[in-house]
Amino acid sequence: MSFLRTVLNNSVIIHPPGFYIIGFQSFPYISVYFIFLAFVYAVTLLFNCLVIYVITFNHCLHTPKFLAVVNLAVIDVILNTCIIPGMIKIFLVKDNFIPFNLCLVQMFVYYTVATLESYALAILAYDRLIAICFPLRHNSINTVRSMCCIVGLTWSFALGVIAFTTSIMTRLSFCNSVRVFSYFCDYAPVFRLACNDYTMHWSAASCLSVLILGGPFTFILLSYVSILVTVFRMKSLDSRVKALATCVEHLILVAVFYIPLITIFTVGFYLRAINPDQRVLSLSLASCIPPCINPIVYSLKTKEIKTRAVALVRKTKIGT
Repeated sequence: MSFLRTVLNNSVIIHPPGFYIIGFQSFPYISVYFIFLAFVYAVTLLFNCLVIYVITFNHCLHTPKFLAVVNLAVIDVILNTCIIPGMIKIFLVKDNFIPFNLCLVQMFVYYTVATLESYALAILAYDRLIAICFPLRHNSINTVRSMCCIVGLTWSFALGVIAFTTSIMTRLSFCNSVRVFSYFCDYAPVFRLACNDYTMHWSAASCLSVLILGGPFTFILLSYVSILVTVFRMKSLDSRVKALATCVEHLILVAVFYIPLITIFTVGFYLRAINPDQRVLSLSLASCIPPCINPIVYSLKTKEIKTRAVALVRKTKIGT
C-alpha cells in the first residue's frame, strides 16, 4: 500500500490511500442487523420526505413552528443517508475500504448533521418556550424571519466548527494501522490511529462533544424548567394539561436522541469503560434510530401535518 507524503512545518506527514472500516466484523447475526438498517432507512426517507412535501406545498404551514419541523426532517434525511447506505454497502459488496479524502468528507457530513440534529431539537424547545411562557407576544417574538435567522445561524455554526475540526485531521500522520474500529470514519477512532501527537484533536473532540450535546441539552433543560414554572402558575388544570400535552412528543425525541449519546460518549470517550463492540452497535443505533422515529412521533402526530398527509394519501389512492 502506497502512502502520500506531504511536508508541513518541516515535518513529513504521511496520509494513507484510505482506511478499512472494521466495526461490524465480529458481530453475530450481522445480516439481520443490516436488514433492520435497510428498513430504518426506508422509513426515514418515506416519512421525512412526506413531512417535507406536506409543509413545503401547504402555504398555511409556512409558520415558525413548521419551519423548525421541516429543518429537522431535512437533517434527518441527510444524517441517515450519510451513514446507512455506506454500512449496507460494506455488508453487500464486502468492501470496507474508504479512500482518505472520502473518509474526511463522510466525517464532515456526519458530524455537521449530528450537530444540526441536536440544535434542531433545541430550536423546537425554543418554539415551545415562547408559545407557553409568552403566549401574548408569541407572534411578535417568534416570527418566520427570526426562525429563519436562528436556523441559518445553527447551520453556519455547525458547518464552520466541523470544517475546522475535520481540516486539522490532515495534520496527522498515519504510518501504522489504517483499520478503523467503528461503523464509519469516526473522528476519535481515526485520530487515535495517528503516529504523531493528536492532543489538539482530542481537545477538539472534547469541545465538540460539549458543543453538540452539552450546549443544546442544557438549553432544553432550562427551557422546560421555565415551562414548568409557567405551567404551575396557571390557575386552570385544563390549561396546565393542555400546555404540557404539547411538549410530550418533543420530550420523547429529546430522550431518544440525547440519553444514549450522552451515555456512550461519557462512558466510552472519557472513562473508556465500554466494550468496543457494544460501543459500535450502540452508537450506530443511537445515530440511526432518531431520524427514523422523529417524523412518526413528532411531525405526523401534529394535527395540521397529519390532516394534510392523510388527505394527500387519499388523493393519491383516488388518482390511481
